Amino acid sequence: MAGSIQFRGNNRWQLIYSAGYDGNGKRIRHCKTITATSKRAAEKELVKYISEIDAGDRQVNSNIKFADFIMRWLTEYAEPNLAPKTVLGYRKRVEQRIIPLLGGYKINQITPMILMKFYQKIGRDGIRLDGKSGKLSQRSILHNHRILSAVLQKAVEWQVLPSNPATRVPTPRVPRKEMRYLNKAQIYKLVRALETEPLKYKAAIILTVGCGLRLGEIMGLEWKDIDFEKPSLVVRRTSQYIPCIGIITKQPKSESSMRVITLPEPVARALKIFREYQQKERQTILDLWHDTDRLFVQWNGLPMHPESISKWFLKFQRRHNLSEINFHGLRHTSVSILANSRVPVKEISVRTGHQSVSTTLNLYGHMLEGSDRMAADEIGKVLSEYQEFDAENKGSK
Repeated sequence: MAGSIQFRGNNRWQLIYSAGYDGNGKRIRHCKTITATSKRAAEKELVKYISEIDAGDRQVNSNIKFADFIMRWLTEYAEPNLAPKTVLGYRKRVEQRIIPLLGGYKINQITPMILMKFYQKIGRDGIRLDGKSGKLSQRSILHNHRILSAVLQKAVEWQVLPSNPATRVPTPRVPRKEMRYLNKAQIYKLVRALETEPLKYKAAIILTVGCGLRLGEIMGLEWKDIDFEKPSLVVRRTSQYIPCIGIITKQPKSESSMRVITLPEPVARALKIFREYQQKERQTILDLWHDTDRLFVQWNGLPMHPESISKWFLKFQRRHNLSEINFHGLRHTSVSILANSRVPVKEISVRTGHQSVSTTLNLYGHMLEGSDRMAADEIGKVLSEYQEFDAENKGSK
């Protein structure tokens, strides 16, 4: 408790409470002198005094407009703590959807009923801002709900609200999106089609399928991250493009994403060939080459735009009449290979950089059903043998 008492004589006590700092960095200090017959009685009065001050401060804070609070949440919490791409998405939804419809309310006027009406309104026809007809998807409504819930929860933590009204609103239901990935026959066609493509793109696709990396992780790789002796690679950084900001490089979003991955032999071989090619290219332009050490670069050694490989991949599939998936589908394909090969889910989780096994199961549980069937069959074999043995013993009595 950030409060104290001081005895002033003649049963007089001073109550002191430090309530943080104001906007100028000056300490907010509350003092009050009371009469009390003992220290214990003075301490009880201090507790009451602090409760009164906090209640009054909360009343003042809860009268601020929701638009003002949510912008404060963006600048004071989201920007310092969340990834730039995440903040950009939040800011876009806040400015285009949330503030126009909810910003005029005071924050203490935001109720579960108002939130439900907000979700109904943005779910109507004609509400889209991209010029397309139809309604917002349930996934878009869910994104707005998650932002509102996070903002209002922070209001509780900052003692602006006593509780979070978003927790008393049903979470918008989103149908599970079909996960698209390649089977063995389609992988074979993909690899064959890559034979005539530039080594840079060939290496990127083989690497993604072989190691299940995310696009940002692929684009952040440097040659010092590759150990051809083991062979293995280390995921240390990600690279992504943020509109209005440019290309940024940062650490992966979690500790589990920073990981060592053993390279399959074909992947290591493809990377060796690509490295030799890149070194030859470097020699042809000499001083024009920028030594960034990145694997995937432009003609002069500068990092490629993070989305250039995914855009190339889409055109490549159409050019070769292949089964079409997005670039992230190659990561799903990698997991499907592991699942079909009966690799334990814990190993799959570590290799893909998930924060927990539960994340892997939530995303790829349907792929792992075969492993569960195999486990059931193995137990069934043991039990069948026991039942046959038991039946023989019963018959001999």
